[in-house]
Amino acid sequence: MMTLETLVELVTARTMRGIALEVANLIRNGTIPIGSQLPPVRDLADAMGVSPATISGAWKQLRTYRMVSGSGRTGTWVRGDQTSLRPARYEDFANYGENIVADLRFASPDPQLLPDIREALSKAHRVSHLNSYVRDTIAPELEEVITQDWSYEGCTFTAVNGGYDGLHTTLQTIVVPGATVAIEDPTALRVFDILEKLGARVVGVTCDAEGPLPESLAAALNEKPAVFLFQPGSHALTGERLSAKRLKQLGALFKDNDTLIIELDGLAGLASQRPLSLGSMYPDRVVHIRTMSKSLGTDFRLAVLSSSGKFADQIQAYRNFREGWTSRILQGAAAHLLTTPKSLKEIEHARSVYAQRRETLGAAMTERGLPVSGRDALCIWLPVPDEQFALITLAARGIAVQPGSSFQVTPRPFIRVATSANITADNADAIADALAHASRRGEGMLSRE
Repeated sequence: MMTLETLVELVTARTMRGIALEVANLIRNGTIPIGSQLPPVRDLADAMGVSPATISGAWKQLRTYRMVSGSGRTGTWVRGDQTSLRPARYEDFANYGENIVADLRFASPDPQLLPDIREALSKAHRVSHLNSYVRDTIAPELEEVITQDWSYEGCTFTAVNGGYDGLHTTLQTIVVPGATVAIEDPTALRVFDILEKLGARVVGVTCDAEGPLPESLAAALNEKPAVFLFQPGSHALTGERLSAKRLKQLGALFKDNDTLIIELDGLAGLASQRPLSLGSMYPDRVVHIRTMSKSLGTDFRLAVLSSSGKFADQIQAYRNFREGWTSRILQGAAAHLLTTPKSLKEIEHARSVYAQRRETLGAAMTERGLPVSGRDALCIWLPVPDEQFALITLAARGIAVQPGSSFQVTPRPFIRVATSANITADNADAIADALAHASRRGEGMLSRE
């Protein structure tokens, strides 16, 4: 343990931020070794002449950067010497070695199914204001296209550098450390990483086949969240689709509060139906984000978000500290792809193939008694009795999937099985057999109890 006397002598600051900064420097330069236990909060507070809340707040800041861990009776321990945040969930992919025959971890677009972008890129230079320092929020050519198919009217559009850039920018604009954010449970890995980086407190909202449960959202709204974040169309994990009836029920819950609503559409162009939106009910409080990378290609780091004009100004003010605007070349190319019959036919073909791949594996799973929920997703969300057993069992058979607990506020045993690539009529039965075997652990456990 780092002794109380030594730490009091080394740390001269007496503010929460100052203590956190000085202790971080001591950890980084090795004065406080990794693995050391820090003195109890109350003892250190008394010795330094500050309140216990000041010390607790300093440790909380260090926990945000994963420099320390633990609290309360277990004590606080020095965990690492990194002072920069990392998206831990997004980067945490297990190394399965060279024996994997079916890598079903990544629900990403199949490069073979992306539209041909050569013509679009060759004509992208025609976009308005190319190479101008005028900070347009969106190229007129792209705005004209997306306006025809947006989920509600009367909004201001902003082009951003991908869906998660749009989400991060929006949250950075409004969420202060310690603010509560309500999110669907489950949701995307990067949502958790972004919220952790911002120091937000996360509250989960349970979902069923029609979307977020009204009673669960009502409970979350009682905690006065700054933001409610959800997917207003097809859920990218479960494949379930928000119903119009459920949307109306959810909308009624926002009448007596000022919570901002962020809607994420991560399957634009690939879902069977256009997403719904609360934007027509609450145009001043909705930010609707539509990413294009799934249908146009992962190197199209491009998304469009809609909001009120006032909020668009706030977002732009934040962006002016950084890139200022999104590449007009990409915007022009996207506008071309979204209006050219050949490209639209290629996107439609991709949608059909993805649906067929999911259906092929889903049918094989159903034959083996495994549940398959939803229709629109590039993956299947499968409940299992024992998540760790399922991961190990599948890996032993050369199949890599994602642990479902990483996608959840309240971890429950699930696995995410990507279906966007590496699923064929030839291997679907073998994969389904392995998934069925990975789901048998609980039967044996229950029979022994």
